[in-house]
Amino acid sequence: MTDANGIGMTSQRTRARMVERLREEGIKDPMVLAAMNEIPRHLFVQEGLQSRAYEDTPLPIGEGQTISSPYTVARSCELACQGRVLDKVLEIGGGCGYQAAVLSRLAKKVISLERIAKLVGTARNNLDRLRIRNVLVKVADGSRGYPREAPYDAIIVAAAMPFIPPELTAQLKPGGRLVVPVGLGEDQRLTLVEKREEGLVEQALETVKFVPLVSGVA
Repeated sequence: MTDANGIGMTSQRTRARMVERLREEGIKDPMVLAAMNEIPRHLFVQEGLQSRAYEDTPLPIGEGQTISSPYTVARSCELACQGRVLDKVLEIGGGCGYQAAVLSRLAKKVISLERIAKLVGTARNNLDRLRIRNVLVKVADGSRGYPREAPYDAIIVAAAMPFIPPELTAQLKPGGRLVVPVGLGEDQRLTLVEKREEGLVEQALETVKFVPLVSGVA
């Protein structure tokens, strides 16, 4: 079993350098930076790729899916949290469980949906190894959210959607935030939607590249 502390390119020192790079790239929230420093990303990637775990790049996790780059995870979490500890967060497109693990340090409860059953098993094993108990990982089609556990302080979507379905914003609490890549192919923008008293306020932010969100379960 790979050591959570890591050695060489998976060591705590390497993780600290990743966090310093995130700070230089504009991530400011101290809670997010602390969570990124605490969660060992190398445990969430395949053994042959662990030496690259702290590079700022997506990596394959099998089943045609990827683990998002550290910057993308940190940026999404910072936008969702806005400097506060959240009560309940919904993650759509959970993959191997890495972003859910980071969110576990930023929210009291995390609901993570993943449509591919094999990845759900991987995510649960990864979270169990780190004794993370406040994340519920479910096999589910997250394309329209998860109303059973709504409302949420924040929803983070880790796959690109061509448009934002109203079912997602309806599941936000007042003051809640949705972070989602919107667009197709090379034309994707990380988008923040805030649920304010006067209605929904949407901001298109930086260009990103995610795998597309697919409906159904596998």
